[in-house]
Amino acid sequence: MNAKPSQPHPAEWTETQGLLPSAPRDLPAGRHQFHKEQMMTQIHEDLRTSAAATASDDRPVAVPRHRNPFLRRAVLVPAAALALSGAVVTTVVVSGGDGDGGRTPLATGPALTTTVGTADTQGAPRLLDRISLAAAEVSEPAPHAGQYVYIASKVADTYPKTVDDKTTVVSEKLHTRQVWNSLDGKDGWLIEPGETSDKGMTLSSDIPVSSAYNDLAALPTNPDALLRRIYRDSDAERDKEVPRDQAAFVAIGDLLTESYPPARLAAALYKAAAKIPGVVAVDDAVDAVGRHGVAIARQNDTDGERTEWIFDKKTLSFLGERNVVVEKTPDSPFEVGTVTFTSAITQRAVVDANKQVPSQAG
Repeated sequence: MNAKPSQPHPAEWTETQGLLPSAPRDLPAGRHQFHKEQMMTQIHEDLRTSAAATASDDRPVAVPRHRNPFLRRAVLVPAAALALSGAVVTTVVVSGGDGDGGRTPLATGPALTTTVGTADTQGAPRLLDRISLAAAEVSEPAPHAGQYVYIASKVADTYPKTVDDKTTVVSEKLHTRQVWNSLDGKDGWLIEPGETSDKGMTLSSDIPVSSAYNDLAALPTNPDALLRRIYRDSDAERDKEVPRDQAAFVAIGDLLTESYPPARLAAALYKAAAKIPGVVAVDDAVDAVGRHGVAIARQNDTDGERTEWIFDKKTLSFLGERNVVVEKTPDSPFEVGTVTFTSAITQRAVVDANKQVPSQAG
């Protein structure tokens, strides 16, 4: 696999406006619970300053990332809490010989927008049942000790950016993200423009239930027992401002993205998701590379955003996910239809070594 595939713009990116010149940006701290623009600006500045200071000391640096499954606590804790406490909450330790040096800021352009798909409150259980059956039929070889799960994806974030006291909402240029994760989750590697240097950074995870293969394989495959486990762990991690059902839905999504779940577990996760109140089916959703599909989604009423898991309309295979603003909230800079995060899985494989891409295997 080419480690530097082409980077097409998302299908819904405004075609009449080109990307702005590359410029230093504040690191986005999260896309949930956005409050006043001044508060958001402070969050970004705090994260940027904290990361730079840590890197300069050559100590492990925590890199904020919205949809990184290794960062579940960053997803479950509201941005407001980060701003008020001045703390960076994360579960990923990023370190390595390259430190934080060599990181190149990504170009940004106009905010990514989309047409909000129609939500069907009655169709989710039926669609999830079909997706579960399709997932159960997937036949993939089980990885063995010493191997790594490799996930390549295309991602982009949207966030408020302030320059000379003027705040605008911008989206990153769509870019490639590559993650390697050992089966036990204790060793891994991340390469992502704007977040790491070209060589990448070390990842390790310490969350109770991570997307590491061994952790996934140990989870119960009974949907009721699995959902109880999901609620238990998300309750322990989430800030109380985050609705409990939303936290559980996000947690399941995290276990489906940068991971290699056994077929029986994937099927059980979808059946468990069907039992979460507020889950809906969406008639049309588009992933980061422009593939149209159907979606399973849930709206967070606190921030007006809907998290969508996108599936191929024919095969029902998982394509990616995105967050879409479906309801304008008073303190949010985002308008209805803004895509605050988008992703598309482009390759999922098991390789024999850390940093090895599938084309190098065998």
